[in-house]
Amino acid sequence: MTATATDAQATTGTIVLGENQYGKAEVRVMKVDRDQARHRITELSVTSQLRGDFTAAHIDGDQGRVVPTDTQKNTVFALAKDGIPSPEEFALRLGEHFVSSFDWIEGGRWEAKEYTWEHIPSSLTANVSDGEHDHAFVKGGTETRTTVVQREGEEVFVVSGLEDLKVLKSTGSEFHGFPKDRFTTLQETTDRILATSVTARWRYTTLDIDFNAVYDDVRRILLETFADVHSLALQQTLYQMGKRVLEAHPEIGEIKFSMPNLHHFVVDFEPFGLENPNEVFYVADRPYGKIEAEVKREGADQEPRAWATVTGFC
Repeated sequence: MTATATDAQATTGTIVLGENQYGKAEVRVMKVDRDQARHRITELSVTSQLRGDFTAAHIDGDQGRVVPTDTQKNTVFALAKDGIPSPEEFALRLGEHFVSSFDWIEGGRWEAKEYTWEHIPSSLTANVSDGEHDHAFVKGGTETRTTVVQREGEEVFVVSGLEDLKVLKSTGSEFHGFPKDRFTTLQETTDRILATSVTARWRYTTLDIDFNAVYDDVRRILLETFADVHSLALQQTLYQMGKRVLEAHPEIGEIKFSMPNLHHFVVDFEPFGLENPNEVFYVADRPYGKIEAEVKREGADQEPRAWATVTGFC
């Protein structure tokens, strides 16, 4: 192979610093709201990453503009004292704090994951309100709520979502009509288990919303649609989930999904002289099908900067 002039220029050109960011990752913080007898707890994992002119730090080791990652960690704790109304609002506050506090910080990336805690149900009366204990909690749900806030100067982008929302239908799903070759062993079926673990990300087109209310409704729509759609393919279910979210929420620009097909295979009872009418299944954790897609509004403006550094699919 003969090297070209372009190849030579690429290998001998001046070496410069490219895009960069730095910060503190996965700061675990819990805020307990004690202003009433019935407590509320919020647990987040927060990652703060700053962007700006940090050339001197990389080239010369000059730390004059490097806000320590330990300071970023402490800022997470300090701002949590004033409350965490939602992961989005908390991440937005972090971004505003750093950009307004240090002239050379031009923007950044702030990610927050919220873990679910629920009040423990109780049939007793001491410290109990509406059948739930006021200050005792149990880890709730399988999913984690997520948000990534990115800022470039005064421009702010918010991508929120959830991950590990595990769902299953024991019927109401088919899979047939697929192409076959000499390596095909999968049998067609008109009645199968459909199971997945939903990871979804959606981009907000405005910040003037109730993030908690929208999140709760998007979660409701995802679950109801998964249950409602008679599925001929996981792709069909995914698309309907995204379509219904966008129809209900004009403040969401687009939504992206990653949904593994968690296979449940009917156990062959024929060697035992028994029948198995879709009652006993072998649960296979891997390998698994992986379905990913974006659902968007035709002709709508896209904003790729909002998705930069967001865990990628589609």
